[in-house]
Amino acid sequence: MNQNKDRQYVIIGIFSTIALIFIFRLLYLQVLNPDFREDAINMGRKVVIEFPMRGTIYDRNGKILAHNEIAYDLVVLPKEVEIDTLAFCKLLNIDTAEFNRRMKIAKTYPNASYKESVFQELISVEDYAKIAEQLNLFKGFHGQRRNVRSYPKPIAAHLLGYMQKVSPNDKHRDKYYVNDDYIGRSGLEMFYEKELRGIKGIKNWRRDRSNNVKGKYLDGELDQKSFPGKDLHTSIDADVQEYAEQLMHGKRGSIIAIDPSNGEIICMVSAPTYNPNDLVGRYFSKNYDTIFNQEGQPLFFRSIAATQPPGSIVKTMQSAIALDMGVANANTKYPCNKSLVGCHDHPGPLNLPQSVQSSCNPYYYMLVKSILYKDGSIETGLNNWESIVRTFGFGNPLGVDLPGEKDGNVPDSREYNATYGKGHWNYRTVYSLSIGQGEFALTPLQMANLAVIMANKGKYYTPHIVRSLDDSVLNYKDSVHMVRVDPKHFDVVQDGMQWVIEEPGGTASRARIDSLHYCGKTGTSQNPHGEDHSVFIAFAPRENPKIAISVYIENAGKGGVWAAPIASLVIEKYLRGTISRKELEETMLKGVIKY
Repeated sequence: MNQNKDRQYVIIGIFSTIALIFIFRLLYLQVLNPDFREDAINMGRKVVIEFPMRGTIYDRNGKILAHNEIAYDLVVLPKEVEIDTLAFCKLLNIDTAEFNRRMKIAKTYPNASYKESVFQELISVEDYAKIAEQLNLFKGFHGQRRNVRSYPKPIAAHLLGYMQKVSPNDKHRDKYYVNDDYIGRSGLEMFYEKELRGIKGIKNWRRDRSNNVKGKYLDGELDQKSFPGKDLHTSIDADVQEYAEQLMHGKRGSIIAIDPSNGEIICMVSAPTYNPNDLVGRYFSKNYDTIFNQEGQPLFFRSIAATQPPGSIVKTMQSAIALDMGVANANTKYPCNKSLVGCHDHPGPLNLPQSVQSSCNPYYYMLVKSILYKDGSIETGLNNWESIVRTFGFGNPLGVDLPGEKDGNVPDSREYNATYGKGHWNYRTVYSLSIGQGEFALTPLQMANLAVIMANKGKYYTPHIVRSLDDSVLNYKDSVHMVRVDPKHFDVVQDGMQWVIEEPGGTASRARIDSLHYCGKTGTSQNPHGEDHSVFIAFAPRENPKIAISVYIENAGKGGVWAAPIASLVIEKYLRGTISRKELEETMLKGVIKY
């Protein structure tokens, strides 16, 4: 009898234990486990995201550079799909294999039992209107309104940047993003992504087991209002940008123009370029691959990422440094000794401003030698020179409001010690720095900034593109920089730069503009792999400058042949609005460089 009672207690204990396990498991699933609790809640509600309008990008005159157009995503909830597949495929102009591929993806989407996913993205308003007429026949599908970027003029592609669908890394770094979101991937779209994107809105709807909407979830208590992104008001002149891009057709290189009085970028051209509208919408991947594989690397942002020897434009800087160090004055003369370094034929000997005018290489061989040996030791001299040169904004990114800016290179003794060994190099090793060659490398933006420094007699502002976000003007007052050269020395250099354009023997006589006195300097950047690169910097007018510019054209030869005339046309366009030298304009517009 006692044995039966013991057995009864054991059986009761086992069943009680099992019951407790089930109770605690249900408690955990329904109450304690956040994942299951969230799934249970989500089964009873439908969340609809309201995508905000992305901020519009304007030029300096209020012209639209980038704005939004309405598009639609076609979304699907796989478990609800009841359709005539052939009719649906005909409506979307896809085949059944593509339909099955997309549905397979949709079914593997996280929480696919109650969360919709995008079946076809960014459909134009016109195409969606045709689809919407019949969409009620295809259960499980509906449209969701989105915004897509549009560019009224196909200009400034590198500057503006493009949008791309978010990656898993994007979602991991910033919880703002969800599947099928878009993010700025380059240019201003990337740099000002958080300001442009706005704040998403959320609508929560209550639904039954059949997924039918039955009203607002919790009376809208969890809903959030969307807020549009901030508008960017830039310093870009759309007309000048478009004109400069036309001048660079058939060429590779860059044009950058800056307002020297505040560092605002007027235009920034990287050539070859592409139509920014081609990297919008659901054809992004196909078009991106096509552009990526084109000759000349159209996606490469040369203006801020290309680093090349600047050539003779740095003779302006070398002159200013020599004057400040007291190793030369305006009347310092050197003969054009071609046994030191090659040079073109010109009268001589020249004084300092004449050396700028004629761009005499042997002159700068001797001038920079006097700089580097001022204190006796070339290592000390080179390091001192390098520290002064860096105050010109060389060797480090300037800090423009764009992603991907490179720093270039300004060598010091450590670089040569590492290459040749300490004590095993001399001036003949480094003399190419005197004429902007060798290890010396700048970006086109840094070249334009050199023109700004010459215009302002030793001062520059951090180059920037965006003036304001909505009505909030950005403060750039703390972005003023001074080079380590006394401003009084720049007058002599400016004389030589004006003679470059206006006096006989100047290397940029083709860049002359009637009734406009301005300053420039040509450069020829040596290219070991082909024709040299054509370089020119300038600012105009000489008194109270309004524009500083750099033009860099790959494989175009001497700076006075292509870069200088093109720069002069951009200057005239910006200052006067029209071009008086029609024959020169036609030559530059039609000119194509062979690569």
